[in-house]
Parts: sequence; structure tokens; C-alpha cells
Amino acid sequence: MTGLGTAVNVAAIIIGATVGLLIKGGLSERFQDTVTKAVGLSVMFVGMSGTLPGLLTVVDGVLVSRDIMLMVGCLIVGSLLGEWIDIELRMEQLGIWCRTRIPNQNQKNSTFVEAFVSSSLLFCVGAMAIVGAMEDGLNHNYSILFAKAVMDGTLAIIFTASLGFGVYLSALPVAVYQGAITILSGFIKPYLNDTLVSQISMIGSILIFAIGINLVFGKRIKVGNMLPAMFLPVFVQIFM
Repeated sequence: MTGLGTAVNVAAIIIGATVGLLIKGGLSERFQDTVTKAVGLSVMFVGMSGTLPGLLTVVDGVLVSRDIMLMVGCLIVGSLLGEWIDIELRMEQLGIWCRTRIPNQNQKNSTFVEAFVSSSLLFCVGAMAIVGAMEDGLNHNYSILFAKAVMDGTLAIIFTASLGFGVYLSALPVAVYQGAITILSGFIKPYLNDTLVSQISMIGSILIFAIGINLVFGKRIKVGNMLPAMFLPVFVQIFM
């Protein structure tokens, strides 16, 4: 069944958010702040673990850097493009719009929006979402997205416990994003190879690291406006 992997992924996020909401009711604001920073540190190291293999390799026993200029160029150009579109502002506006239509929520808009934006970016950024959705569409192989569902469901529990109800809404962009890749997988596959997937994963992991920084230190980086950087390696490979 095409799309089953994404459906399970979305369900895991919703279930995880529900569990997190139940836990959140028993946490004071002091504990919520500590948990949020702990999540942020965890996310930073997840980002680092995905970034370093993409930037460093061992050649004849020596650690050598690679794709540095690609990383710098994609981040700069992608950030300029994202800032021009102002992706993050549009995500925040969507979060605020949804927040005003959900009754009986005593959270501040900023908390709701932070939960939505941060969790949406974390669940959508990364090679697992792209490769898993393609495997779903092309081969009905759901193993990657099933593994991602377990990870996202666990993170949804922690995010909701620390940030609140807005994590529920992140299931929507995951459904749209991964669903679109699944549907378009036949057109995308000819342009993907191991090198390209590694480059996409590396840049996506840098953005994950930036999400962690925002959770620990407060919002400092417009990660949403950097999203186009993830997809620029595709164009680099096509035209160069």
C-alpha cells in the first residue's frame, strides 16, 4: 500500500504527542524548562552525529574534510532564498492561525508556535524522510519510515512534555512533505545516489543542530528560512 510508511509515521507522532501531553500535566514550569534544554542538547548531538560523517573522511589514515564549499554555498544561497520567501514567518503564521482555532488551550501563542515549528522542522529535515518516502512509493518498502516513526514518536513525547500542544500540528507537514515525495518518487529517483543523499543528510543535520541551539538558548536562528539549502545539492549535481 503506497503511503503506508508515512501514515504510520504520522500516527506515531500523534500518539507520542498524546502521551507527552499527559506527562506535561504533571510537570511544573521549572521542570518543563529543564526538559526543553535537555531535549535541545540531545538534538544538537543528533545533528552533530549526522554532520561530521558528511564533512570528514579518512584517507590513508588521515582525517580529511570534504564538501566544505558545497556546504557553505548551499547554506548561504539556501538561506537567502528562504529569507526572501520568509518560510519561517509563514510557518509561524500557520501555527498562530491554527492556535486561534483550537479551543480551551491556555498556552501562549509563542509556546504553541515554537512547538509546531521546531517539531515540524525536526521531523521533516533529514535523509530518512526523503529516502524512506521514496522507498515507500517505489518499492513499498516501509522499513525506513517505520524506524523513523519510532524515533519521531519518542521525540514527540519529549517535545510535547516540554513545549506543549503545538507538536500535534507537526503531523500535517510530515504528511504533506513525505506524501509528496512518495507520489513523486518516480521522478526523483534518477537524480539520487549515495553521494547526493549523503550531502542532503549532512546539510539537514546542520539544520537539526541549529534547532537544538534554539531550544537551549532561545530562538537565535531562523532554521525554517534555511530549509532550501537542503535541496540545493540536487541542482548542483544536475547542472555541474
